[in-house]
Amino acid sequence: MNFQTILFSNENGVATITLNRPDVFNAFNEELSKDVNDALKLVGKDKSVRVLVITGAGKAFCSGQDLKDIAGKKDRSLSESLYKRYNPMIKAIRNLSIPVICKLNGVAAGAGCSLALACDIIVAAENASLIEVFVNVGLVLDSGSSYFLPRVLGSARAFELATMGTKVSAQQAYDWGMVNRVVKPEELENEVEKFIQYYASAPTKAIGLMKKMLQKSYTANLDEMLEYEAFCQEIAGKSNDYKEGVTAFNEKRRPIFNGN
Repeated sequence: MNFQTILFSNENGVATITLNRPDVFNAFNEELSKDVNDALKLVGKDKSVRVLVITGAGKAFCSGQDLKDIAGKKDRSLSESLYKRYNPMIKAIRNLSIPVICKLNGVAAGAGCSLALACDIIVAAENASLIEVFVNVGLVLDSGSSYFLPRVLGSARAFELATMGTKVSAQQAYDWGMVNRVVKPEELENEVEKFIQYYASAPTKAIGLMKKMLQKSYTANLDEMLEYEAFCQEIAGKSNDYKEGVTAFNEKRRPIFNGN
């Protein structure tokens, strides 16, 4: 598939999507959102992929919707844009049965912030930041931010960030539990690579099940989660990785998981 606004690679079980509109800080236009959605579909269909990395080209991760791109479009339906472009992107990331790593190389604003928060792991450069800019143009949170923010931050901080458009530095985001790691910009590549190497050789089926379990726990009670744990454990117990894990333990060696 030929992409015009992203760089896409898929090698040795590691897929990478790089937003590639650096001249506008990787802001979303229709083509970029289409390319990202198409790439996510490819990843979802490829059973050899065991980890996905999402990042941005240049100085920014993603500055959100390209407002200049839509300036001349009259009677544009914002809800239609969400239903067709942004919502499928966020749902695809959350529904992937593999870990998704955000390599936060710069600012993540608006829908770009939502995109980062939708990932399972966020590794941020010290000069990166997150900001919900919707209020600055008289809009509300979208692309999942109203779901992610209160769960990560609690209601008070989520309300402040949403209604004041407060910029959160990478270090502050780490202190608040929004990101997993903060490193110097020159160390970002190596830090992300540590996560890649771990997940590319981890028991992918079990991790995919745990991703679903943790997501379900937001809306389930204890009895429902106990039931779901038993259901998922039955699936995991029939995997090749479980057999390999037990065999490796008994043979006192490191397991070699194939993700199945």
